Amino acid sequence: MAIESFDIIIIGGGPIGMACALEAIKKNLRYLIIEKGALVNSLYNYPVNMTFFSTSERLEIGGVPFVSNSTKPTRNEALEYYRRVATSAQLNIHLFEKVTEVIKKDKGFEVTTSLSKYAASNIIIATGFYDIPYLLNVPGENLPKVTHYYKDPHFYAFQKVLVIGANNSAVDAALETFRKGAQVSMVIRGEEIGSRVKYWVRPDIVNRIEEGSIKAYFNSTVVAIREKEVDIQTPTGIVTIANDWVIAMTGYQPDLSFLKKLGIELSNDEVLKPTYSEESFETNVPGIYLAGVICGGMNTHRLFIENSREHAVKIVASISKKPPLILH
Repeated sequence: MAIESFDIIIIGGGPIGMACALEAIKKNLRYLIIEKGALVNSLYNYPVNMTFFSTSERLEIGGVPFVSNSTKPTRNEALEYYRRVATSAQLNIHLFEKVTEVIKKDKGFEVTTSLSKYAASNIIIATGFYDIPYLLNVPGENLPKVTHYYKDPHFYAFQKVLVIGANNSAVDAALETFRKGAQVSMVIRGEEIGSRVKYWVRPDIVNRIEEGSIKAYFNSTVVAIREKEVDIQTPTGIVTIANDWVIAMTGYQPDLSFLKKLGIELSNDEVLKPTYSEESFETNVPGIYLAGVICGGMNTHRLFIENSREHAVKIVASISKKPPLILH
């Protein structure tokens, strides 16, 4: 039985994957977005009260205006915006369908998913980096009390909470849970709050630490987690504190093993930057393109929605100049 074929299959239904689809529509290219979770799944998994660092116009895709109540939009406003974009453009997107294999054929690619198979002349990988957390690799990390994702502060009301990390996600979790009545401690590997923390939030967390409302252990690491305690290695030795929950905001990494499986070359340093053309974003595997934060390898802080939107324009311009490998 013949399988459905496309000029482009886009793996990842986040803002950049959607931007690629909008460009494909402009060029009259047949496309499909395949997303293993919800629409803009990474944004959906952000904390419910999160406010973006970027302004709303810098999060726009496809020239569709993004109007928010304040200069910096919230997570809920962003979800509403990208839903509206998907609806108005009638994007061809399959949600909760995971790509399991991509095979190079004489003409294009065969894409196998958890639900079906497809053929494509070109592949765009726009998978982001929010799915694989950096692990602590300490005893007790697998206990149910430990999470690498933070959603809502109410859950932690009146509990003893340890937040690990010093950047935006950790600071937001510490401040929000503190304001819901949690007894909050922070473990910070360095000597101060992270330099990337949002400028309007930084004074708040610094003041809470200085007044003692939130206890911070600087130059410290967690070495063991138990049901009701946590051991912290501090400059003066091991400190054991009472604890109900651990929120480990240790950061996330892209699924580079998927790229390697496709034959995409990675740099020989700790960044593991994929090989691609800066002009077209085509990788060393002809017909496979990268878009968005995945282009940075392990350097996930270099690319954001606002400076990745141009990837979609360049990629689809490159694809539109090629003759289609698969006839529909």
